[in-house]
Amino acid sequence: METNGLKILVADDHDLVRETIAAFLENEGSASVAMAATLDEALARTGEEGSFDLVLLDYNMPGMNGLEGLSRMIEANGGRPVAILSGTASREIAETALKAGAAGFVPKTLASRSMVTAAKFMAAGEVFAPFNFMQQDGADGANPAQLTRRESQVLRGICEGKSNKEIARDHELQEVTVKLHVKTLSRKLGARNRTHAAMIARDRNLI
Repeated sequence: METNGLKILVADDHDLVRETIAAFLENEGSASVAMAATLDEALARTGEEGSFDLVLLDYNMPGMNGLEGLSRMIEANGGRPVAILSGTASREIAETALKAGAAGFVPKTLASRSMVTAAKFMAAGEVFAPFNFMQQDGADGANPAQLTRRESQVLRGICEGKSNKEIARDHELQEVTVKLHVKTLSRKLGARNRTHAAMIARDRNLI
């Protein structure tokens, strides 16, 4: 899914942060971006303009009241993707937000291209959480590369010699979403290409 034509709402009480993120999405992702400074303003924008393809909500913004604001925004946005945006929240808060139905957790420090990639993922119905952030505080799992469930499915398809189109069909995904997963899992594994990713996966018994 391309960001072309995506309608995104960025809600943050810091003018510079809000405008910078909006500029990232508009310039690099060609999205149409609306802005709000409080939860009430974000809810009002949704009421006036209809639901957005993606809403980015600042965790510490006025009116949020923790994750209560997330639930209100998800309802106001008709169940379409709503993600938490934060510069200070801990991994525990991020995990709680994801369990509460957030489409993702986006650190404000994310590079512009990564921000656009995250927006694509979430607008396409995927859940986004940055690998490095979610591994802090010693979060170790059974999977040495800490791949997401979807990345593991895509990696298995690569190891079976399937094309992106075949993997997309197997898991009812869009081909461009599979390409994004291939890119992120290759980065996590330190792989140069698909073949290298498959070799690493077999060496580490990841599949």
